[in-house]
Amino acid sequence: MNRLFGTKSAAPKPTLDGAISNVDSRVSSIDVKLSALNAELSSYQSRLSKMRDGPGRNALRQKALKVLQRRKQYEAQREQLSQQSWNMEQAGMMQDNLRNVMTTVDAMKTTTKTLKQQYGKIDIDQIERLQDEMQDLMDMGNEIQESISRAYDVPEDVDEAELDAELEALGEESMFESTVGEDAIPTFMQDEVGPPQFVDEPPEQAKLKEAAGGVG
Repeated sequence: MNRLFGTKSAAPKPTLDGAISNVDSRVSSIDVKLSALNAELSSYQSRLSKMRDGPGRNALRQKALKVLQRRKQYEAQREQLSQQSWNMEQAGMMQDNLRNVMTTVDAMKTTTKTLKQQYGKIDIDQIERLQDEMQDLMDMGNEIQESISRAYDVPEDVDEAELDAELEALGEESMFESTVGEDAIPTFMQDEVGPPQFVDEPPEQAKLKEAAGGVG
């Protein structure tokens, strides 16, 4: 059965990088051949420059022409392979760019889906109600502050003359307290604390008079 219908190939599928590597290897092989042909042509040209016209020189010239023809064929083949490699490299760059674009698109899809789920849980009306409640509370707080810090006016029925008299009395009381001090002696105690009035002369003068009487 396998001979009739064949079997699936187990070989891995070729990749773009593999194809580019294969072509580059062929280009390198052609470069080696071209280097050998150039060396051979140089040898023929050196020998032809030293030979005179004749059958030998003509035969050598024919060999040089065949080598030159082979070199041209290899150069043409090398040009084609180089172009193929460049085309595949461009295709590889396009493939990489497309892969990056698809990765970016997938990331954007995932982000959009996540944002929709997150924003779907937010109730705009609830946020508006919270904002209104916060504004009401701030207004209430401001009203309370204004009420607490309100200044009380003096009643209109207070007599300014009475206030002036009370202020003058406070001033006299303050002056009295400043003149009397904490260590001042009351007037009713000044007679008891003062020195005795029965002493007529100081003690030193009395002693001097007694001494003078004794001597006389």
